[in-house]
Amino acid sequence: MPTGLPRSIADVQALEDLLSEPPEYLINSMRALEGDVVVLGVAGKMGPTLARMARRAFDRAGRRSRVIGVARFSDERQRAALEACGVETIRCDLLNDAEVDQLPDAENVVFMAGRKFGSTGLESLTWAMNSYVPALVSRRFAKSRMVAFSTGNVYGLSPAGHRGSQETDAPRPVGEYAMSCLARERMFEYFSETLGTPGVILRLNYAVEMRYGILYDLARRVAAGESIDLTMGYFNAIWQGDANAMALASLAHATSPPLVLNIAGPEELSVRTTCDELARLLKKPVTYTGREAEDALLSNGSRGWTLFGQPRVDARQVLEWTADWVARGGANLDKPTHFESRDGRF
Repeated sequence: MPTGLPRSIADVQALEDLLSEPPEYLINSMRALEGDVVVLGVAGKMGPTLARMARRAFDRAGRRSRVIGVARFSDERQRAALEACGVETIRCDLLNDAEVDQLPDAENVVFMAGRKFGSTGLESLTWAMNSYVPALVSRRFAKSRMVAFSTGNVYGLSPAGHRGSQETDAPRPVGEYAMSCLARERMFEYFSETLGTPGVILRLNYAVEMRYGILYDLARRVAAGESIDLTMGYFNAIWQGDANAMALASLAHATSPPLVLNIAGPEELSVRTTCDELARLLKKPVTYTGREAEDALLSNGSRGWTLFGQPRVDARQVLEWTADWVARGGANLDKPTHFESRDGRF
């Protein structure tokens, strides 16, 4: 076990404290960063802990810069929790150009808004969120540094055992969700190049924590005695706390045209091997259907590790935490990843 990490994560508060703990490299980066940070789409799965990490990093760096979280905030408790941690909040519908125009200036913007699940049947809304909103935001924050979350889905499937897709690979999106995400990237690229806005495009694949993600999905299925489909037989996973830190630290690397950066764990994980280990830890039998295809949605995160160092939490540690969490009946976000989808339908 890496030094300083707990053997078990007691509850949601302990989990969120751990997910928002800034590493030393981020504290140093935030110490040198000029200006405030606005997090657009802060109310999603990663946003609250990323915003809190930014606040904690500024505090430890002795900086008084503001961290401002922007979202619709359908859950008022989430907004109150952010405010309690020192994150200012603004309620805003990012599809409303008048509301976007009223957002405060900030030297640094982290764009986390987007739509994935439920895209099938509501494709027009998915395209609006994933391509129209980036255009509105790019115009509004033309003078800011911009870090925009994207997804490894834009690459399409790549052969297993070959380290995954690299940033220099041509995108081959499958399905309307992935295509709309490539459109999001193209909007940020266009406005970066025409307006001179420095940016970073983060292709995430995939963030995990105890309440959601591929490891949680697999652990829940094993615990429930459900068969595991092996067709999408391999995957990447990165601890959400590491993904948060890399995203914030990437503000210092913004360029025009934007830097493209994969955010992915260093391991290529096997669904079968992972579930065998989860079954052992959970003391449950596991059954499988299908067989592993020769390709999967895999990304090569080595460029990010070169910039920021290896992740603090490896996949083995997250797997053990997840099995323990599921065995104790820990809370979940009820947001399945549908990572097994090979046709791009979510």
